[in-house]
Order: sequence, then structure tokens, then C-alpha cells
Amino acid sequence: MTEQSGEPAIRTIGVIGAGQMGSGIAHVCAAAGYNIKLNDVSLERIESGLATINGNMARQAASGRISEEERQAALARISSAPTLAELADCDLIIESATEDEAVKRQIFKELCPLLKPDALLATNTSSISITRLAATTDRPERFLGIHFMNPVPVMELVELVRGIATEDSTFEQARDFVAKLGRTSAVAEDFPAFMVNRILLPMINEAIYVLYEGVGSVEAIDTAMKLGARHPMGPLELADFIGLDTCLSVMQVLYEGLADSKYRPCPLLVKYVEAGWLGRKTQRGFYDYRGEKPVPTR
Repeated sequence: MTEQSGEPAIRTIGVIGAGQMGSGIAHVCAAAGYNIKLNDVSLERIESGLATINGNMARQAASGRISEEERQAALARISSAPTLAELADCDLIIESATEDEAVKRQIFKELCPLLKPDALLATNTSSISITRLAATTDRPERFLGIHFMNPVPVMELVELVRGIATEDSTFEQARDFVAKLGRTSAVAEDFPAFMVNRILLPMINEAIYVLYEGVGSVEAIDTAMKLGARHPMGPLELADFIGLDTCLSVMQVLYEGLADSKYRPCPLLVKYVEAGWLGRKTQRGFYDYRGEKPVPTR
């Protein structure tokens, strides 16, 4: 990432997707001194993302983790980019759109002709093949997976995933970039769901099977894992936090990509997603969040 390496320095970063993950990525990159252009399908969604960033930074300032001056400086580095054309001068673009391969492929198809030839491309996908996504771009050698954990401002790990065509220089730049964010990188091979989600999501899916089969209630399962395995959050509460649609899509990628029946999504997870009960973001999932405190829905 230095001029000496022969690679241009990363100064301006485009973030595509202003949702939970994208706004978190924009937050940590701005806090680390990068200029950010935040893109989404509508100005309303960008403004919602900016409001989330503002609120999270305000909490950090209130708790003394950053100063008020640092908060204001970081916010000043983030600008809205309602069109992909406004990302043309970015040195690195991190795509953090919905976990849907067709959506991501379409974004890259529209984006690539607009970019500088030496711009790096990254995806924040939690499960989709990096090699396959890279192949839809005009620069597979300058493409890789930079997978942040949720919630981004709090979590210290970033998974780096090379596609089959990713060049060493691209990987080194990405590793330097992650270090400058104050995060630790873990290198994963390009297999379905990489490392963290390949371990985490089947555990969540199994917890849903335990509920589905009547072995335990929502509260019993979450209490058992919090007190019995020292997990900070129970698996069903965690599923609601991640989003049940995202949980299902990762399980489907695992099931289809590895062709092993142990990754079959639980029918109850499918039913909740069909009902539109996606967790916290829709106010209902395995818990109902519409009252003063969350109440189990089963």
C-alpha cells in the first residue's frame, strides 16, 4: 500500500451498500483516516447509513473511546455517492450489497467500466465464491474478499480471501489496509462460507433444529449456550441479530457448494424467512422486538 511497492496508495474508498455492514465498514475506514464515498440504491438508504454511523460514533465519543474532534473529522471524510459513476476516482471499492450473487454480479458489471485501471475491487460477501465473482469483472487479479465481521466497529477480525486469480500485490495491499484499520486479518481459502461462517452458521442452524424438534424452547436454548458454553449471545438471539435471511442464504451456499446433507437449512428457518420474520431488522424473528423487551415467538 506504499508508493515504494510500485502500487498507488489507497486514499479514497468506495463502499457499495449502506446497510448494517456497509455503514460499519465506512465507519471504521473513515476513523482510520480514509476518505469514503458511500453508495446505495437510493439517497434515503445512504442517509440512513450516515445516521447510523453518526449515532455509533456519538456513542464511542460519549464512552471516551474517541474524542469529539476525532468523531467530527471522521464524519467529514464520508460523503454520499448516489450513483456508481461517483466512485470513478476511488482507489479501492468494497462491495457490501445484499448476500445475493446475481445482485453482486450486476453491480460489478456496471461498476468496472467506470473505474481507474489500477483500482482494487473487494467484496464483503460472507459465503459466495470469490473466484466466481472475480470472473465477472475486468480485473480478477485485482479482486479479493475482504470479509468484515458484524458489528464492524466492534469486531476485530477481517477474513481475507484470495480468488484463484488474485495477485500477490493485491493481497499484500489488502493485508496492509486491514492492519491500518487496527484489525487482525485471518487468511481463508476460497471455499463456501470461508472459516467463520462455515463454523458459526451450522451451529446456529443446529440450534434451530433443536427448537424445531422440540428439544428446547427459544429461551432454554439461548440460556444453555450462554451459561453452558460461555457464548456472549445465544445462537437464536445471534441469528436474529445477523438476519435470518442472511443465515438462510449462507446455509444454502454451504448446502449447494459442498453437497453435504449436514448443511441442509432447517425447515423452520425457511418458514421464518418466508413469513418475513427476519430478526431485529423486521422486529420479529425468534424473538418479538416490538415491546419493551424481546419476547420469544415460539
